[in-house]
Amino acid sequence: MQIRPHRIINRRKTKKIKVGKVFIGGDSTISVQSMTNTITSDEVSTINQVNQLKEVGADLVRISCPDQDSTKALKNIIKKTDIPIIADIHFHYKRAIEAAKSGASCLRINPGNIGSNERVKDVIKAAKDYDCAIRIGVNAGSLEKKILEKYKEPCPEALVESATYNIKLLEDNDFFNFKISVKSSDVFLAVKAYELLSKSYDYPLHLGITEAGGLFPGSIKSSIGIGSLLMRGIGDTIRVSLSADPIEEIKAGYEILGSLGIRSRGVQIISCPSCARQAFPVIETVKILENKLSHIKKPLTLSIIGCVVNGPGEASQTDVGLTGGGEGSNLLYLSGIPHEKIASNSLIDKVVELVEAKVKELKN
Repeated sequence: MQIRPHRIINRRKTKKIKVGKVFIGGDSTISVQSMTNTITSDEVSTINQVNQLKEVGADLVRISCPDQDSTKALKNIIKKTDIPIIADIHFHYKRAIEAAKSGASCLRINPGNIGSNERVKDVIKAAKDYDCAIRIGVNAGSLEKKILEKYKEPCPEALVESATYNIKLLEDNDFFNFKISVKSSDVFLAVKAYELLSKSYDYPLHLGITEAGGLFPGSIKSSIGIGSLLMRGIGDTIRVSLSADPIEEIKAGYEILGSLGIRSRGVQIISCPSCARQAFPVIETVKILENKLSHIKKPLTLSIIGCVVNGPGEASQTDVGLTGGGEGSNLLYLSGIPHEKIASNSLIDKVVELVEAKVKELKN
């Protein structure tokens, strides 16, 4: 279905940078990324997880490089995967240099714990030599000591000052292929920091609410924080940080983008919470359909509404729709037009059949 006019978001104009084969910023698609949680030196496990993340829609994958064994393994991991890899660097600047040599497409450095300006300059040189992008990753939990002493506690101004200092450091060294993040686990702090930063710079921004928590609470916090910024046109790439399987981060990221009409992947199910009016078991039906349709990558909308109160209206706006009407009288819709009535015991297989047919139609 077409995006409704009131859902069009005017994005902030930013510079366009390149991370491997993926462009970020400017008119590029907002990318979705996650991070592996395997031991990086375990090449087989890490390669498998990178490939799994790509399969569910990751555009970029970040890999932690805490030691030399990790940066050595990174070379083989990159050779055996087909997605830009971001090396996550903390504390030891030499790991960044090694990661660049191993073929990383981007180096994520946290200015608060990477060390002196000279060390950052060495990282910049490596990025230039090996065609790496850089992400300045400012985090409320690891601000530079001087900045933290000045502001007494993490605040939006402190995060932006840290970012500003490091932006100048990169610019003074004639390096411009970088993006920025100013993350916090506090939604208000993070949102305000990104808003302030976006008013001063036009570099692409990586959005996220760091350490957001488990799957359920973390998804909600991230949706509020990331979603509110995206609605203002702020943001060029996102990561939903969850204490959960990284695959769930990619799924949550697409849900956020899809709910705003920015970018969709797979079947978006619009469904009611169910009540005494439901003509079939809505909750169980939706669970089964989510599973049976999870392999579909093509964007498509499906409404599953248990009764005729809102069912016809929702069905008129989706590719495939189902409205409950009682045994034998449930009504299926195609592209908003009534298609056929169906009994409750047959509706799941029929909905799957219609969705699969619609996907083929959209591909042709």
